[in-house]
Amino acid sequence: MPIRSYKTIKPSINKNCYIDESAVIVGEVECAEDVSIWPLVAARGDVNYIKIGARSNIQDGTVLHVSRVSEANPKGFPLVIGEDVTVGHKCMLHGCTLGDRILVGMGAIIMDGAVIKNDVFIGAGSLVPPNKTLESGYLYVGNPVKQVRLLKESESAFLTQSAINYVKLKNEYLAEPN
Repeated sequence: MPIRSYKTIKPSINKNCYIDESAVIVGEVECAEDVSIWPLVAARGDVNYIKIGARSNIQDGTVLHVSRVSEANPKGFPLVIGEDVTVGHKCMLHGCTLGDRILVGMGAIIMDGAVIKNDVFIGAGSLVPPNKTLESGYLYVGNPVKQVRLLKESESAFLTQSAINYVKLKNEYLAEPN
């Protein structure tokens, strides 16, 4: 079963979401309308919460996790993903905050306390270190990630289009008989 409780906490999944049967969603995970979770994604909201905004998609093999509350960090690090976010294949998002209209390239890693503002491209294989803030409107690449340039108009438009494409695809999957 891909959707499981942790202790007494159950995931909250909007009825218009697609969760692949091979994904695992555990604990305090909230998926807003039109979210899609693709094969082999692991989202573990056990020691803190995960919130995924409307029309965001989490692609194959991605790991979503959080950091616990402690004396040194009284709120811990939840994972908050905004609206219209595309998270590419095999990414690792751990206790970070992503705004709206973001593309996280394949294999990227975003670590605890990082804040990604709206309208950002993160290149494939990039590493966003702990507590780093990425400003709106830029392409970032590298390990560690560096700001490369302003987004082109076509790239900014693609951020929304990517989310729309995945809403259409998840609707096709939901329309298929089991």
